[in-house]
Amino acid sequence: MATPLKDSTPYDLHPSVAYVQAILANLEARTGRSLEAWVDLARKASPAETKARRAWLMEQGLGTNQASLVAQRAGADPGHAFGETPEGYLAAAPGYVDAQYGGRKAALRPLFERIVSLARGLGADVKVCPCETIVPLFRHHVFAEVKPFTARLDLGLALGDPASVLDPSGRLKDTGGFTRKDRITHKLELASEADLASAQAWLKQAYARDKP
Repeated sequence: MATPLKDSTPYDLHPSVAYVQAILANLEARTGRSLEAWVDLARKASPAETKARRAWLMEQGLGTNQASLVAQRAGADPGHAFGETPEGYLAAAPGYVDAQYGGRKAALRPLFERIVSLARGLGADVKVCPCETIVPLFRHHVFAEVKPFTARLDLGLALGDPASVLDPSGRLKDTGGFTRKDRITHKLELASEADLASAQAWLKQAYARDKP
């Protein structure tokens, strides 16, 4: 019996992988061309500018999401094709984290792992899904994310309207995300395990807010 994918990695499948798979599943059946064939055609026959290329692809019969994916893959920065499969993403995810915590940021790796442990302790539905520069934490949506800097980690949190969030310590910072309609609205700057005491309560609040 094959070993489940999740057993071979400490991380979870990013929701975007399922999104891309859904687009790909319908692309060839609907249009008669594979993603690779559409990318080749777009590079040869469509405008080079991304917005114009996307419009051209839609004129050829592609849906909005299909056209966006083909235009991205046909561009100068095509993204990662391995992100289109669960196997590819889960194989790449540990490398994302290793790269984030290499060099001068290596000393922050234990602090990152402690945050992940605290997050997983909130519930069995927590998913840790690394990207290239951050590690988002999902429940139903992103409820937190971790981003390393040279001497600290930023723990981003989805806490909603800053007017309704009271922090007597003054450590919780408004990211401006609520005004921009971003999920992440606040952040804590963490430099040591001593900072985790205050972070744990906010992490729990962000998790609790993320309801279906």
